[in-house]
Amino acid sequence: MIALADVLASVLDHCVVRAGVEVRSQDAAGLVLAGDIVSPEDVPPFDNTAVDGYAVRTIDVATAPVELRVTAEIAAGSPDIVGVGAGEAVRIMTGAPIPPECDGVVMVEDTERVGSDGVRVLRAMAPGSGIRPVGSDVRAGETVLVAGTIVTPAVAGVLATVNARTVRVHPRVRVGVLSTGDELVDDGSPLARGQIRESNRTMLVRLAREAGAEPVDMGIVGDDPDVVEKVLRRALDSGAVDALVTSGGVSMGDFDPVKLVLPRLAEMSWHQIAMKPAKPFAFGVAAGPTGAVVPIFGLPGNPVSSLVSFEVIARPALRTMMGFGAAAHRPVVHALLDEDVVRSPDGKVHIDRAVSVWGDDGRVHVRRARAQGSHQLAATATANCLVRIPDGAGLPAGSEVDVTFLGPDAGPLADPGGSSGAADTGRGRLSP
Repeated sequence: MIALADVLASVLDHCVVRAGVEVRSQDAAGLVLAGDIVSPEDVPPFDNTAVDGYAVRTIDVATAPVELRVTAEIAAGSPDIVGVGAGEAVRIMTGAPIPPECDGVVMVEDTERVGSDGVRVLRAMAPGSGIRPVGSDVRAGETVLVAGTIVTPAVAGVLATVNARTVRVHPRVRVGVLSTGDELVDDGSPLARGQIRESNRTMLVRLAREAGAEPVDMGIVGDDPDVVEKVLRRALDSGAVDALVTSGGVSMGDFDPVKLVLPRLAEMSWHQIAMKPAKPFAFGVAAGPTGAVVPIFGLPGNPVSSLVSFEVIARPALRTMMGFGAAAHRPVVHALLDEDVVRSPDGKVHIDRAVSVWGDDGRVHVRRARAQGSHQLAATATANCLVRIPDGAGLPAGSEVDVTFLGPDAGPLADPGGSSGAADTGRGRLSP
């Protein structure tokens, strides 16, 4: 058997970051910038008020309280240039441009209206108070975002702010997902003897999408090696996919069309990984029509094994191809076991499915899912994390374990006991 870390390192060595492409900024969400973003303009583009209040000359309010005459009102978006003389003020709304003569804005809470055209300023203020100067967020020519930045909603807002209409990003990896087997049914019809409902392809398509990739559903193909080869070769030769994911046919002694066909298409290696589940794994690289490397991930057929294998190997590999760098890997958090875990030494790390919650102590606590069989997907489906149990006789309750969270909203659940303090103060402890 080979260590998981060694297999993952070998796989990542063959997963090349895809070259950047130009896309509309609104289409870049969730992708990684392939180039720096330099602002062509100042943000904000003019001095503006940070508060609702009155624009004043601070020299006029140095002896506050003092009464000033209100000569005009300026709303956000107003193009008007209003002159302000000695003893005068202008009513102004948040975001509105500052009159040239004014060097401060008094918050409305620090004023009182006097008649129909007067205001009493109740406190003195320093020059610059209440004003957001031109370029105080971004200066023209400044690099605001660097290559490798993930386009989150906030980053998308920055792109809009600096008028970046298009950006260069690493594109989504198109991942072909194929199921093979005469026994598989996905049309809702009654099951005949020997048939089972297809689940791996359905799951893997969604796992690929959640990883940020673009899944290409290649459907179900029967156990005919010639047909399987035709389907896979067409996907490779057409350039329709940048990676392939199959499930099943990677165990020792398996007689499966995928296992027969893959060596015809790619340089394949077959592994027995020192982990449970998902011990069998195959990986290879094929050449696309332009000579680009197309990784092929052969995952085990049992659904839980397929999920775990995707999470710990295929997912970080695909995200590496999309330029995520360190963020290709899910963070590892140290958590506490809330139960004894008994296992037998077998030379493998056990990757158990579990539910994690915030505890009253501000730490993440985990308890394993009710069933751990590699075929028991229903029990795994409600798990929100994977727990690594090292080789040996097991661990007692209270032991610290490494946990990776699952899903698009990855993280522990709220404390079922109703404690709110743990969620506010605890963050687990991140591994270095």
